[in-house]
Amino acid sequence: MVHNGVMGRMHTPDSSGQTLLPTGATGAAACLIIGVGNRGRGDDALGPALIEQLQALELAGVELLEVFQLQVEHCLDLQGRRQVVFADASLQGTAPYAFEPLRPAARVGALSHALAPAQLLALYRQLYGEPPPAHVLAMRGYDFTPGAALSDAARRHLHAAVDFLVHWLAPDRLAG
Repeated sequence: MVHNGVMGRMHTPDSSGQTLLPTGATGAAACLIIGVGNRGRGDDALGPALIEQLQALELAGVELLEVFQLQVEHCLDLQGRRQVVFADASLQGTAPYAFEPLRPAARVGALSHALAPAQLLALYRQLYGEPPPAHVLAMRGYDFTPGAALSDAARRHLHAAVDFLVHWLAPDRLAG
């Protein structure tokens, strides 16, 4: 299932016209992959592009969420998950990507319109208790110019990241 979270929790219809809503804690897919980024800024679109590619694969037990930025409301999307992956572009990261475990920040800090993944996990902990295990998938990008398309190098990194996630998301990892 894919839903787009722009400005919080706005959801858009899929190709059949059905509106896709988050499942929340009840009936939540085992794994949530959140693709963060701006489709209008070149390689910053790596997170949304990853979501688009994974959607075509129809992976069982996986829910996909595309967001422009992480917000407080995304704590609700983490409920009932066994795994969460935050996928985003990285200007200075390892090529083609880095995949690292993520821990909640030591403290939430000042809240604004955008949160880092570790801040979101810290807020989840504060509100609901221990967050689900999480990872960051940081795909190396190079050109973040407004209006630019994905660079060729970023596109190669995207394909490598998709291949990695498909293997990492083996059914036994998502089983209870």
